[in-house]
Amino acid sequence: MIGYVTLGTNDQPRALDFYDGLIGELGGRRLSTLPDARGFTLYGTKRGEPMLAITRPYDGGIAKPGNGTMVALGMASRAQVDVVYARALELGATDDGAPGSRGPDAMDFYGAYVRDPDGNKLCFYRMG
Repeated sequence: MIGYVTLGTNDQPRALDFYDGLIGELGGRRLSTLPDARGFTLYGTKRGEPMLAITRPYDGGIAKPGNGTMVALGMASRAQVDVVYARALELGATDDGAPGSRGPDAMDFYGAYVRDPDGNKLCFYRMG
């Protein structure tokens, strides 16, 4: 159902370096970048699958992380949660919750949380 999620940035080169490394760790890549002032860039494994867009705000204002907004990226295993979390920190993310089990045991949710260089919240998780 989700086509893509958009995150704003104030420093496009820094953001693209971060997401090139992070999405590359997940087997994805930069799919396209619009040649305009916003630099709207789509990441994913292929078009038609869920994607992540990184861009300067359309209105030309300052990008700010949303309160309560988060992008959750599903992982193939708990071990991958650990690896991607560590890679995000290497790329300049800040810790917002180390890998571990969350919620009731019946939920079987294992997740880790970071903030990208612009402060956008990301979750790497595995259920089941």
